[in-house]
Amino acid sequence: MSISRREFLTAVSAATALSAFPFGTAGAASLEKKSVKIAVGGRQLIYYLPLSVAAGLGYFKDEGLNVEIIDFQGGSKSLQAVVGGSADICSGAFEHTVVMQTRGQRMQAFVLQGRAPQCVLAINNHTMKHYKSLADLKGKKIGVTAPGSSSQIMANFCLHFAGIKPSQVSFIGIGTSSGAIAAIRSGQVDAFVQLDPVISMLMEHKEITIAVDTRKVNVSDKLYGGPMVAGCLYAPEAFIKKNPNTVQAIANAIVRADKWIAKAKPEDVLKVVPQSYQLGNRKLYIQSFLANRPALSKDGLIPAQAPETAKRALATVNPQIANARIDLSATFTNRFAEAANKRYR
Repeated sequence: MSISRREFLTAVSAATALSAFPFGTAGAASLEKKSVKIAVGGRQLIYYLPLSVAAGLGYFKDEGLNVEIIDFQGGSKSLQAVVGGSADICSGAFEHTVVMQTRGQRMQAFVLQGRAPQCVLAINNHTMKHYKSLADLKGKKIGVTAPGSSSQIMANFCLHFAGIKPSQVSFIGIGTSSGAIAAIRSGQVDAFVQLDPVISMLMEHKEITIAVDTRKVNVSDKLYGGPMVAGCLYAPEAFIKKNPNTVQAIANAIVRADKWIAKAKPEDVLKVVPQSYQLGNRKLYIQSFLANRPALSKDGLIPAQAPETAKRALATVNPQIANARIDLSATFTNRFAEAANKRYR
């Protein structure tokens, strides 16, 4: 069958357009849902840096997506948004997928942002000048990003090994930025579990003493007895089944961001994130980034042992988790991240 010159040139033009924009609007027609709302608890945290990079570098737009990122005070609040239907996907801690299954709501993680929690349990030097061990925290006020968040789970886990029950301390939600700094300086809390850049800023002025630091992967693995993965993107299982192409596009963007961060210069990161993330100190933000980068995922893949590690950690503070019938294999899938890695090598 012969074709005219006009038809040939039209076909070539179309092929060229597809080649020039292989991950952009050319593939957008296959998306089941082009506008997506992602809930996150503390977007400015380096814990969620891949999400910010994916948005800042236009990776979501390259996939034909219109992504709205809704920021909340902590991980438990962002989870509530997804459960309540005001957001489609949660950028939060992996362990929520385990907890939610015990409540009859199946959530599934589909791309990883953090290989380790990056949370730091730190002591307030203003109120705990004679601190010697975690046992000294009995009866004290412990700051967390938000009640029920991964920061409180870590606090409970560390206190458990010091022989302290959650009921023997007072937990106070203090957020993740200037509010957390103010809580330390005003003596509102005697210790807290926080993330960077807050930790680095208070360390510079010697206002806190680090007790447990899971920014270091080896420390995290030893503490939890396996890979305790952190920030990920997860969604209701029903959403993933209904919108596999959309979920794939989001995973593509996050994997691209993971890989970019693994090689980026700190100065390049500063150009991507909003200036407000730096809390007025570019130098300290760079230090925070470098301290946390080893704990960020390089490929978006979730280790097979992660669900069991998360369940074991949760069980130390919630005995019901230990005996609960949980299909751990359903808490995550790597098929989207694996496909993204084939596309972005």
